[in-house]
Order: sequence, then structure tokens, then C-alpha cells
Amino acid sequence: MPGISREEVAHLAKLARLELKDEELDHFAGQLDDIIGAVAAVSDVADEDVPPTSHPLPLTNVMRPDEVRPGLTPAQALNQAPAQEQQRFKVPQILGEE
Repeated sequence: MPGISREEVAHLAKLARLELKDEELDHFAGQLDDIIGAVAAVSDVADEDVPPTSHPLPLTNVMRPDEVRPGLTPAQALNQAPAQEQQRFKVPQILGEE
């Protein structure tokens, strides 16, 4: 596979609106070539007998099942509230709304 050229890196930099110096173009060309080679190596490893997966290990849900449990009554919830109105917490008005 041919390596990525300075001109291709310059084109990518222009598309990304990056201003790169000549030595940066050479440096990034080598790095991008290494990245492309690594991706190609991973592609070579994948085989038809290996099914695609989203995770290498099987995942199980470790959450507990939802169960309805008794909660607080409105009186219990509002017991320590500094202000209450119509079985609700009363808070300062914001944004001048009613």
C-alpha cells in the first residue's frame, strides 16, 4: 500500500482549515501513514468465521428489577419544608411568571 503523500496531508489540512508548515506536513504524513497501516492490519485480522460484535465480552444487566415500594406521603415529604402551599414545596418566584 502506498504511503500518504505530503500533498494529501496538505489537502486534508486545507479542508480542516489548518495552516501547517513544511516540516509539519512531513511529520503528519508519517503519522497518518502509520495510522492507516494500523487500520489495515486490523482489517486483515477480521475473518468471516468471526462474527462482528459490539463488545469483546458478553454483557449482562446487573441492575436490580424495578419493584414498586412504598414512598413518602405528601405530609411526610413536606414535614421539614420551610414553606409549603397546596401540598407542594413553595419556592421563590422566578422569571416574573405566575
